Amino acid sequence: MTTTNHTHHGPLKLAVFDFAGTTVDYGCCAPAAVFIEGYRRKGVDITMAQARGPMGMEKREHIRTIGAMPAVAAQWQQVHGQAMTARDIDAMYDDFVPLLLAVLNDYSDLIPGTVETMDYLRKHNILVAGTTGYFDEALEIVQTAAANQGYTPDFTTCATRVPAGRPAPWMIYRAMEALRVYPPAAVVKVGDTVPDIAAGLNAGVWTVGVAKTGNEVGLSEAELAALDSAEAEARLTAAHQNLADAGAHYVIDGIDGLPAIIDQINERLAQGERP
Repeated sequence: MTTTNHTHHGPLKLAVFDFAGTTVDYGCCAPAAVFIEGYRRKGVDITMAQARGPMGMEKREHIRTIGAMPAVAAQWQQVHGQAMTARDIDAMYDDFVPLLLAVLNDYSDLIPGTVETMDYLRKHNILVAGTTGYFDEALEIVQTAAANQGYTPDFTTCATRVPAGRPAPWMIYRAMEALRVYPPAAVVKVGDTVPDIAAGLNAGVWTVGVAKTGNEVGLSEAELAALDSAEAEARLTAAHQNLADAGAHYVIDGIDGLPAIIDQINERLAQGERP
């Protein structure tokens, strides 16, 4: 009997990126502020840490996950006299949509290094996909703003266009299908949240966490620069650790660190390694 070796020896063919916190919106600030405002309108005060906890998920699921946190659930019970219901989640999502759309253009600046990294990928014949936990209208705004600044992925999709958002792998698989790239070992997923990492692992692809510019540090470039060096270093160390603990194959500060990782992955592929 003849056996065939299906091990992919490289190189990488596709990089799948998140948007907010990875390629745009340094600190992933837009959605966090909107979640806080949405709960405030329902008489419930949530912290920034609570708002950021489920970041990366589809946004209706994000709202539900915040509401299931014991401290938030207790506060909701006290204010409303009952536990949060599916109808409450739907109403909050309906409020969330216009709130987010109203501020997105203010939070769509490219993160430094994005254009240069895309140039590197193009030169190495690596296709680019952009994915997001946002919904269709939000994706269109962010995608247009990114294109106006020179970032144009070969394919984009969002959580509402697939059966389920992260940590499910469907957005990654949709990109692979659309761009006709396989096997998973030929793909790298890059994102700044724990659900990003989980989605990459569930898809069986190489997975790179982005620590400094994303949700784990959770500060704009100006806010981060204003911190004293010890606090900034502590936040960055914790962010790296959280993404590594989530299972990321690599963790970088920002997207400008990706080219060196691409080279390392290609070396590992050439040696017969898989994700």
